[in-house]
Amino acid sequence: MLTKRIIPCLDIKEARVVKGIRFLGLRDAGDPVEVAQIYDQQGADELVFLDISASFEKRKILIDLVEKIAQKIFIPFTVGGGIRDLSDIRDLLNAGADKVSLNTAAVKCPDLIQYASRRFGSQCIVVAIDAKLQIANSISHIKADTTGDKPQAIGKKWQVYINGGRTPTELNAVGWAGQAAGLGAGEILLTSMDFDGTKDGYDLDLTRSVVEGVNIPVIASGGAGRPEHFLDVFSKAGADAALAASIFHYQELTIKQIKQYLADRGIPVRMQ
Repeated sequence: MLTKRIIPCLDIKEARVVKGIRFLGLRDAGDPVEVAQIYDQQGADELVFLDISASFEKRKILIDLVEKIAQKIFIPFTVGGGIRDLSDIRDLLNAGADKVSLNTAAVKCPDLIQYASRRFGSQCIVVAIDAKLQIANSISHIKADTTGDKPQAIGKKWQVYINGGRTPTELNAVGWAGQAAGLGAGEILLTSMDFDGTKDGYDLDLTRSVVEGVNIPVIASGGAGRPEHFLDVFSKAGADAALAASIFHYQELTIKQIKQYLADRGIPVRMQ
């Protein structure tokens, strides 16, 4: 059985790590290079770096900062934000990124996923999806399946947002994930905008719906607050990895504590 991954995320704005709630109210959380080194030493399986304002500001990612972090860590490193074309992807991979995360550019030009996966390999192309529940078009009740332990949302739809969560699109998150996988994405980074930063747990309905709709790994993001939340997103929603920020940035929990909790409950994780 493949091990489940625990992935801290560095949301970057003005060259600092920041974190908010539902993409708003950003607070400073430290120097990116220093924070990255701490997570590397703590046993993170991977690290994600997202320049959250690059696409909205129509500028390139802070590549000098990417290089500095890549030189200091020894775990897989995913970088996203402001990527527009194949040359941007090439520059980031040359700067030390192991994977790139495409969001806005992939929505605007889906063929970029295909071109990038053919050029650089699908293993380093991650499609990030920021999704928000469409209340008006969703039915809130839950129906249990025949096993009684895997509830399924009936009629729920999640809308895809771009430009750092600022701009809604016509895309449905589940359908878009399937399209991205078909175009050659190697992984989906799925963020619930409704749950982001709340520490109330991951959106299990959203995560499960995407997991069941694709045949590539899904990283769940948005809402981690307690060890139980990681257990739930793995055991109930089938995520391959869980991304978190606030609880690690502000030292509420350590990566080691999360992994030990999971290991004690039969979830396969990599221990140092």
